[in-house]
Amino acid sequence: MLTFVSIRRLFLMALTVLLVIDWLYGIPGFYYWIPISAFFVLTILGSFLIQWNFHFKSHNSNPNVVDNYIALTFDDGPHPEYTSQVLQLLKQFNAKATFFCIGKHMEQHNDLIKKILDEGHTIGNHTYSHSRAFGFFGSKKVIAELQETNSIFDQITGKQIQLYRPAFGVTNPSIKKAIRAMNLQSIGWSVRSLDTTPLSEDAILNRVTRKLVKGDIVLFHDTSAKTLAVLERLLLILREKNLRSVTVDQLLNIKAYA
Repeated sequence: MLTFVSIRRLFLMALTVLLVIDWLYGIPGFYYWIPISAFFVLTILGSFLIQWNFHFKSHNSNPNVVDNYIALTFDDGPHPEYTSQVLQLLKQFNAKATFFCIGKHMEQHNDLIKKILDEGHTIGNHTYSHSRAFGFFGSKKVIAELQETNSIFDQITGKQIQLYRPAFGVTNPSIKKAIRAMNLQSIGWSVRSLDTTPLSEDAILNRVTRKLVKGDIVLFHDTSAKTLAVLERLLLILREKNLRSVTVDQLLNIKAYA
């Protein structure tokens, strides 16, 4: 498996070999750019592809689950308009889900946080700001964001969140240090709906369902009418396929709160 540690080790070995060959026989300088380029390309890909577990392990699915369970997850809420409608659909189909909430949205809509929990769903930490620059934050700033979100949740519920979903799915050494310091478990996904892109409802639904199997974790966002339309159709399909949506902690058999 490709990880940051293994790639760095191979990169250093390749540079060492090149240096020895260069010292003994001499080689053109561009040969050094081969391992350098490979290292940077793989590091960038690994930082954006959470399923690689490149910097640290994320729970992306549970292929060993016995029951016909999947986990629907919703990022970036709670949203003042759409989250309640998502909850209504889930209730209608007796489905449970996990909501990875942004801290500043929790502050503004703590009534929705209570409603999510009251209806049997799980809430995870999705940073405080969800800044587009989050991947460039140092570990202290990452910790501060995660702590602030957990503090808001604690004030609302008296509990501490233990599940974390990286903003934009980005991972790096600073985030690794932060989640270890806070003893959080990273939750990724095996099916990405791309519901925030210009894709049509039909295309999103097909993307989600074409290879959906038990144990999958599906990424949605509770922030648009398009997602609502897809969700209603998906829940009907799940019923037909005898698949049941449960919370991430139930699917993975882990603790959601401290």
